[in-house]
Amino acid sequence: DIANFGERKLALLRRFRPFENGTPSHDQLGDIFAVLDPEQFQQAFIAWVTALSGAPAEAIAIDGKTSRRSYRKKGETQPLHTVSAFAARQRLVLGQMNVADKSNEIVAIPKLLEMMALEGAIVTIDAMGCQKNIAATIAAKNADYVLALKGNQGSLRTDVETFAAEQMANGFAHVTATQHVETDGDHGRIDRRKTTVLHDLQWLRERHRWPALTAVVSVESVREGPAGTETETRFYITSLNLPADEMARIVRGHWSVENSLHWVMDMVFRDDDCRIRTNHAPANFLTTKHIAHNLFRNAPGTKSIRLRRKCAAWDDDFLASLVTA
Repeated sequence: DIANFGERKLALLRRFRPFENGTPSHDQLGDIFAVLDPEQFQQAFIAWVTALSGAPAEAIAIDGKTSRRSYRKKGETQPLHTVSAFAARQRLVLGQMNVADKSNEIVAIPKLLEMMALEGAIVTIDAMGCQKNIAATIAAKNADYVLALKGNQGSLRTDVETFAAEQMANGFAHVTATQHVETDGDHGRIDRRKTTVLHDLQWLRERHRWPALTAVVSVESVREGPAGTETETRFYITSLNLPADEMARIVRGHWSVENSLHWVMDMVFRDDDCRIRTNHAPANFLTTKHIAHNLFRNAPGTKSIRLRRKCAAWDDDFLASLVTA
């Protein structure tokens, strides 16, 4: 498809480069994607998007995704798994790091953080990234963290859960606490969320030697729908000292990486259907799709990314305006 595009859009492409001998063939393009160093390409991508976005990101959501068809049969290669950093407010991909599989996110996340400018940002990560070295990396770069807390941290989760229950039972008599309640209704469901922030937890930081730990967040959610009522309580640890209403916004903002990036990659860019799978090609092609995603996001107007992609195919001037923005 790319080679065919180049042949048919040569006049458009020559607005940007001479292409004296035409555009690369199918095999040449395949070789380029396969041998290009993906880490160097990603570092260039991070530098580019930093210049593109201008103002630093306020909240950065980090999450992993698997490109499900980027594998070879008979166990020759595993599907590409990538950890991406996503600016929740700007809705831009800030960077990505490739990992061997989901379990290696713990190794990839610090490497991704080291490549990025984080000063003043709030980094949110799910339970896989709830690790002391990751918290230390974020704090060392003068940023704050909000990390989901599950059983992978052993006694820390138990201590937090027990402490929160005790303080709620005695009306927060021995700790500074703030609470915020919000209700949403959509598609026949009613969602109620109560966010509680327990501040001044030096004892917990000292007991578990957790870098920069300042507060614990509890989110109790109740979902009522046609199938019945579901309840869930989630816990987070954070270096922030913010009231519950602001923490509720930050916690909810983390899921923008699922709705505004992963979903778009799958449903608009058809990432899970992509069969590019030779050497470094899957990783490099994903970076290219992230470039396209950011260019579409950065374009003015209210059209969806799906429609903007169609407009770029129909209108050479619109496509050129995306590239030169």
